[in-house]
Amino acid sequence: MEITENAALVVVDVQEGFEEEAYWGARNNPDADRNIAALIDAWQASGRPVVFVRHDSDKPDSPLRPGYAGNDFKPYVEERRGKGRGDELFVTKSVNSAFYGTPDLDTWLREAGVRQIVVAGIQTNMCAETTARMAGNLGYGVFFPLDATYTFDGVGPWGWTLGAEELARATAVSLHGGGFARVVGSRELVAAVSA
Repeated sequence: MEITENAALVVVDVQEGFEEEAYWGARNNPDADRNIAALIDAWQASGRPVVFVRHDSDKPDSPLRPGYAGNDFKPYVEERRGKGRGDELFVTKSVNSAFYGTPDLDTWLREAGVRQIVVAGIQTNMCAETTARMAGNLGYGVFFPLDATYTFDGVGPWGWTLGAEELARATAVSLHGGGFARVVGSRELVAAVSA
């Protein structure tokens, strides 16, 4: 696995509000937070850039709304901000893609000469997937460490329901099979940047 010297890690929406199980329901991948932390540590130690993305929901009942405690990054993310040797960016958004946030992620990446990104965070099939798809469309080489993401059970049309693990697998198949991203494990990425 070839990870460029300036490949950016994009950490999407790792916020306290996602701990509110009464709002979101059952989640998958209990190891995701540990794997996200390991990626941040590896990226910061290697001097590569890290982007921290926060979702500022405009829905008044959302646990991710500004001014509510759930809008804050989870403590393990907040304590790592500003600790790396590489460049760091903080993006806020109110839609699924980190590329539609403030400041403009695409402009920042291009000005830094970044052509390869890693997308980790919450939710697998929502903001993480949308960010990865858009990155692929914009021409970036994208790695998607599935085990550094998680999601929740979902309900769709006609009462269809899918469990969180099914939704995560669907994301992996769509991203990898569709050519948007290379779906990998977080350990592979940590090993690649630590070598």
